[in-house]
Parts: sequence; structure tokens; C-alpha cells
Amino acid sequence: MFFWLSTTAPATMPVWLGVLIGLIIGSVLTAVAMRLVAGQIIARAKTDSERILSEAELQARNTHQKAELDTEKLMLDRTRDQEKKAEEVRKDLRSQEKRLTKREDQLDRKFDALGLKEDSLAKTSEKLKSREQKLQDREEELEGVLEEQRLALMRISDLTRDEAKEMLLERVEDEVRHDAAKLTRRVIEQAEMESKEKAQEITLMAIQRYAAEVTADSTVRAVPIPSEDMKGRIIGREGRNIRAIERATGADIIVDDTPGVIVVSCFDKVRQTVAAESLQKLIADGRVHPTRIEEIVEGVRADVQERIVKAGSDAGLEVKLRGLHPKIAEAMGKMHFRMSFGQNVLRHSVEVAYLCQIIAEQLGLDGAIARRCGFLHDIGKAMDHEMEGGHPKIGMDFARQHGEKEPVLNAIGGHHADIPSTSFYTPIVMAADAVSSARPGARRESLEKYVQRLEQLQDIALEQKGVEEAYAIQAGREVRVMVDARKITDDEAMLVAKNIADRVSEEMTFPGEIRVTVLRETRAIEYAR
Repeated sequence: MFFWLSTTAPATMPVWLGVLIGLIIGSVLTAVAMRLVAGQIIARAKTDSERILSEAELQARNTHQKAELDTEKLMLDRTRDQEKKAEEVRKDLRSQEKRLTKREDQLDRKFDALGLKEDSLAKTSEKLKSREQKLQDREEELEGVLEEQRLALMRISDLTRDEAKEMLLERVEDEVRHDAAKLTRRVIEQAEMESKEKAQEITLMAIQRYAAEVTADSTVRAVPIPSEDMKGRIIGREGRNIRAIERATGADIIVDDTPGVIVVSCFDKVRQTVAAESLQKLIADGRVHPTRIEEIVEGVRADVQERIVKAGSDAGLEVKLRGLHPKIAEAMGKMHFRMSFGQNVLRHSVEVAYLCQIIAEQLGLDGAIARRCGFLHDIGKAMDHEMEGGHPKIGMDFARQHGEKEPVLNAIGGHHADIPSTSFYTPIVMAADAVSSARPGARRESLEKYVQRLEQLQDIALEQKGVEEAYAIQAGREVRVMVDARKITDDEAMLVAKNIADRVSEEMTFPGEIRVTVLRETRAIEYAR
């Protein structure tokens, strides 16, 4: 177009003017073309926007309808849930209503029963008041009768008031003694019926379940000497060697005319063992002089100390004790060398520990605590020759110093009834101690002490009023007493048996228990001629 303008313009028109006119005409044409295109775009955009608006309105209506449907469904679901919960609440309320109705009926019946009981108690109270009045009247009547009897006795016997009073008191004393004997008999019989069977069952089970050895061997007291020459070397010049042995061991060395034997005497069984074993080593070594004696005694003492510690530790492990103080274990080991009527005290302690466990478990108690109480109950015997007092108190103080607590302390101090029992374990230890001491083969005693015990048992029985004869039988386990039937009634016989048993418990020392049997019989004798 520009080319056309330039070729067709008059030759006289300047070129720049033609170019400017061409530019103006091109701009106008371009603007018109752009407006036409913009109008088409705007028309098309309006059409698209109207279509989008219609689709949006349709989608909005669909969404609104769907939301209304979802809301209606949700409301229906919630309504059904609420109705279901309401039905459960109604059921629960009906159930509670039934229970309340039932409880109300029960309360009504109880109220009626209480009313009947109240009436019955009122009647009983009236009867008791009436009986109390009768008893009071009877008491006044008896006082009057007694006063009449007192006056009659004074008139008949010409007694003073004090003499009559003394006679009356004696009569009342006899009556009260008779009533006390009857009451004692009834209480003892009832207690025996309730406890004897259960006690026998538990005790027999404990004895059967624990199989123990018979009397243990005693420690060595006599040391054999192979020849008289060796005996002389042991004695030494002017008794020098014997004195050195006694000074080093603390035991008495007895050399008499008995051939082939030297006797070691000492109350402390540990020192006795050290002395006896030192003598045996000196005899085997052949070199006997004070320096050698001190060396051997020190070596034997160290060996015995190791055996003591080992014996105590082994015994503690045997009875399954935890947290045992080393000093307590050592003290228990010393009892390996201690004997009581021929029974090894350490083995006795182990035996009592297991018996206590068995009895405690039968009674529903803690077997471990009972086992500890039984094992340590005689620990005071390890040091009672070194301290004043009985072995229960010594043992209790020693155990307290080394960390033992209740009820072990009470069992140690109270197993011989020296202090009151504060737990069930103390009487269990007492029973197990008696069972271990009294079982066949557990202990032995000298003939002289045995005879003295039997005589003392018979003498105590014969000192009772109305007793004619008394015999100790069953190796001193029972005493049978014959009483005069004219002086002692059946009820008083029970009182005699109790008095004898109390005196035997207080005045005698014996293992286990002693049975007291009182026999009363009436004999009618007549002769036909």
C-alpha cells in the first residue's frame, strides 16, 4: 500500500507527506480491524461466561440438593441413635426400678423381722428383770438362812462370832474349790477336744516329713597314746610340756595311770577340740617341746576356726537363709562342737528350723520366717559360757546387735517362756524345740540324772492332798497318781492333775512333755462267811 501511494502520488507531493498519510490510513485501518477482532473476542467471552454461569448455577443446585439429602440422612441416623440410646436408658431405668422394688421388699421384711426381734427382746428383758428380782429375793432369803444358821451354830456349839465365821468360810472354801474344779475340768475338756486332734495332726506331719539323725557323736575327750615313752614326752620334764599345752589351749590335760590314754577336759568344746587335735598332731609329729607346741596349737586353732565358719555357713545354706550376718554364721558354727544331752546343738537347730517351717506352713504362716526363727533360737548357747545370764537372753541381745528383727528376736528370747510371746512364731519354735528334743534317739542323759528326775517327779505328785501313790512310767514321760476316792471327787481329781503339771513345769527341767494321769476309784469290799 505504501508502494502504491508512492507511485501514484503526484510528482509534486513531497515523499514524507505521502508516507505520513499512508501511516495514518494504516493506523486507522489497523484500529478498525482490532476493534472488530476485540468485538468478536468480547462476544465470545460473554457467551462463555454465560455458559459457565449456567453450569455453575446447575452444579450449585445439584450440590445444594445433595447437601440437603446428606443432612436429612445424618439427621435420620442421629435420630435412630438417640432413640436407641433412649431405649437403653429406659431398659436400665426399668431394671433399676425392679431392683429398688426388690430391695424395698427386702427392707420391709427386715423391718418386720426387726419388729419381731424387738418384741422378743422386750419380752426377754421383762423375763430377765423378773428373774433378777427373784434372784435378789433368793439372795436375801439365803442371807437370812445363813444368818439363822450362824446363830443356830453359835447357840448349839457355843462358838464365838469369829469361830463361827471361820467355820463358815472353810465350808464356803470347800464349795468354791469344788465348783472351781468342775469349771476347770469342763474348760480343759473343751479345750482338749478342740485342739488336741489338730495339734497331733500338725505335729505328726512335721515329724514324719522331717527325717533326722539319731544322737550325734560327742566331741573327742580321750586321746590315745601309742606308748608310755610318748606319754612321758607329752608330759615333759617336770610337766613342762603339759603346762605349755594347757596354757596354749586353755584346756585341762589329765594324765593318770590309765594306760594308753590322755584325757582332755574343758567346758568350752572348741578349746577342747583344739587341745585334743593338737595332742594328736604332736603325737604324730614326735617333736614335743614348748615352741613346737605353740606352733601346732596355732595351726590347729586356725583350722578349727575355718571349720567353725564353714559349718555355720553350710548350715545357713542348708536351711536356705538369706542375709545371715558373718558373726551370726560363726556363732552357729561354734555350736557344731556343743552338745546337749548328747545331741549336737547345730544339728538340733537345723532340725528345729525345718520343723518350724512345716508347722508354720500348716497354719498358713510364712515358712521362711519360721525357719529363720527355729535355726537361730539356740544361738545364745554359743557364748553362754562366756557371759552371764541364760542363753535365750544372751542370744536375743547378740542377734539384735547383728541386724535381726522381730519376730526372730522374740522367738530367740521367748522359746523357753522367759519373755511373753509377741508373735505366732515363738510358740511354734517352742513346739518344734520340744519335738526335736523329745523324739526317740535325739538325746541321752546319765543314769544318775535320770533316776533323780524320776524321784523328783514322784515326790511332787505325792505332796498333793489326797494322793496315796505315784509312779513315774514311760521313762519319765508320764506319772500316774492314785488318789483317795473318799477325799477327792472326780472334779477335784482334774484340779490335782493340773496342780501337779504346773509344779512339774515350774520346778523340773525335762525334754518334751510329761503326762500326768490321776486315777480315782471306789472299791467296795465285803467277805462272805
